[in-house]
Amino acid sequence: MLVKEELNRYNRQMILPELGLNGQEKLKATTVLVIGAGGLGCPVLQYLAAAGVGTIGIVDNDIVELSNLHRQILYNHTDIGLSKAKTAAAKLKLLNPNVVFSAYHERFKADNAVNICRDYELVIDCSDNFTTRYLVNDTCVNLNKTLIFGSILQFEGQVAVFNHQGGPNYRDLYPAPPTENVNCVEGGVIGILPGIIGLYMANEAIKLICGMGENLSGKLMTIDAMNNTVLVFKIAQEKEPAIVKAETLTETTKEIDQTTLRQWLSASPDDIFLIDVREEYEHEENNIGGVNISLYELSNSLASIPKNKKLVCYCQTGQRSKMAVQVLEKVYEGEVYSLKGGLSVYY
Repeated sequence: MLVKEELNRYNRQMILPELGLNGQEKLKATTVLVIGAGGLGCPVLQYLAAAGVGTIGIVDNDIVELSNLHRQILYNHTDIGLSKAKTAAAKLKLLNPNVVFSAYHERFKADNAVNICRDYELVIDCSDNFTTRYLVNDTCVNLNKTLIFGSILQFEGQVAVFNHQGGPNYRDLYPAPPTENVNCVEGGVIGILPGIIGLYMANEAIKLICGMGENLSGKLMTIDAMNNTVLVFKIAQEKEPAIVKAETLTETTKEIDQTTLRQWLSASPDDIFLIDVREEYEHEENNIGGVNISLYELSNSLASIPKNKKLVCYCQTGQRSKMAVQVLEKVYEGEVYSLKGGLSVYY
């Protein structure tokens, strides 16, 4: 039950008919676990605490570093060297003393994952590496927890809701980790991007908790901050749990491996039309030929694509090219393929 101070604090969102007193009480009664208190975790934590989520767990074994501060704006230079989880909990308690915070200054690992997740109703993955992402997903599948996912790199971000009411999980989208673990340390990230993606993640959490609006279960939303493009893709789901069939391709996208592509190019190069769906700067750094049409520009560039060839889309890891195939299959009458594994396995 809300106290008088909380009625005043949350007044501006409680007057929304979609949320109301009932929604606010749901927020207060909910327990949310946020894994990662870095770029994505900071905005997620700040807005969920401000919105009145009753109990928030924070998992992060990292400390604040100077290189974090351009994007992790919950912290400042006096926090350098301190635990992110504990520092975040202390700062958020000042933002909203009505929220209960639990800080876990430890790495999310196989031997503690279940114990940490068990008591929380909703899990939000703000981690920055594939090992943790797959572990978070598998733990949520095993415990039947809804998972909100986000990722960022350079100027591009992704948001999805996994394992919600029997919906797809992370392995249905990405059955196995890529061969290269590209992250913000190697690839870089614009400081504003985690704020954008983190806010979408927090918004998904609030909608799920309050039971309002349309959520991203079974969908992947991609956002390109460079050209302000937002795309939403449907995620195919295996009839059997993807966690059991980790090596099985769970999407219906047509893929070819690099050996097949080389054979096609050798036998009849004029019949193949290659499309690099990465950004222009990526294409300039390295490519295997063809034209460069960004995933986000495909819909506006159909006139430049010939109608009598096999289309083969490629990117760095094979993920964006699979999305490109989904876009093209709706409008292209011929065959469209994605290069499995992308350039990371081609050379």
